[in-house]
Amino acid sequence: MFRICCIVAILLFHCAYASAKSSKPYALKVLPTEHKIETDPDSGAELIYLTTNEADDTNLYFHDQSWLSDESMIIFRSNREGGGLMGYITETGELVHITSASGGSLTGPTAAFNFPGVYAKQGNKVVLIKLKLEVSPTPGKKPSTVHATEKLIATLPDHARACALNENANSKWLSIGLAGKEVGPPSVYIIKIRSGKVKFVCETKDDLDYASHVQWSRTNPNLLSFAGIIDRLMVVDIREGVARSIYDAWDDELVTHESWWIDDQIIFFGGTHPEPLLDSHVKVIDVHTGQVRILGSGAWWKGGQPVDLTKRNWWHGAGSMDGRWITADNWHGDLALFEGQTTRERILSTGHRTYGSGQHLHVGWDRDGTSVIFTSHKLGNPNVCIATVPEAWQKANVH
Repeated sequence: MFRICCIVAILLFHCAYASAKSSKPYALKVLPTEHKIETDPDSGAELIYLTTNEADDTNLYFHDQSWLSDESMIIFRSNREGGGLMGYITETGELVHITSASGGSLTGPTAAFNFPGVYAKQGNKVVLIKLKLEVSPTPGKKPSTVHATEKLIATLPDHARACALNENANSKWLSIGLAGKEVGPPSVYIIKIRSGKVKFVCETKDDLDYASHVQWSRTNPNLLSFAGIIDRLMVVDIREGVARSIYDAWDDELVTHESWWIDDQIIFFGGTHPEPLLDSHVKVIDVHTGQVRILGSGAWWKGGQPVDLTKRNWWHGAGSMDGRWITADNWHGDLALFEGQTTRERILSTGHRTYGSGQHLHVGWDRDGTSVIFTSHKLGNPNVCIATVPEAWQKANVH
């Protein structure tokens, strides 16, 4: 019965890519630069606030791709007027409103691995937005120009609740978690980019209203993970469709905010003291062997208050694609770097959030392991910020 329901759910998708043509190129609105650049007084890291607008501007989630493949633009979200999905032109600092061909807003985005473009949802459609940038030599006088084309990949069932898109290691599939009356129980699906074919992978067997944190291994094109409720770290091979827990947590053990790293390892955060008096280390698990290592140590002490404990415990983070670094943030808006081989800790920047309020940093990496991106409150409201790893640190972390 369950398999029949899955087949019916899949048939509700419309596979459109094979017959769809790209739209005619359309111009995107380009705004003047508003960035602010400063140097962290302690680490010497360059801090670039991509946005300084009074609106709330936030980076993508730490396991999503923010930089275009050629690093010409960084994508982020904004609630400013006409905002939605936006881009920051790295050469000039100008901002770009990224919309669908019809002018509609785009959600659940991730930058494509191999060309300057973005996969996103436009309503219930999964689309590919390719971008062509012409940088102005005098942006203060004549703005740069950005043109886009849109191609429909697939159409989701109406009113389906969905997580963000994620692209697999060989750029053949997108993943998405879906649930809803038209789809069925929370489940993981994959969408073949070239043909638009939609394939059911597995049910999450959770009581969430959608499957969350669905993401691919960075190196294995067949491995997906998603966030479970009973067991947080769930992995499935798309060729088998059998989800398995890779970490058997204790009762009340904190296991959260996972992201794939190198060599089929998943970074996650947690410890054995339950909230609110928690400890949370930066950990990494080998999905094949189950071996776990602590890469960045948190701390716990008897009588410690949450405001103090959260200063020395980590909550979100990711690893650089070259394996050299892991970054993590805490509830006070501090950023740490840990060497991937030695686990040595360095503090990159501090004070980007007030404890108890505001957006979390959700820190993630660029493509070459030289900069991290996060949301900062240091200017008084949420802004997207980049911190560049100091060159001396890069030279010292060579093994």
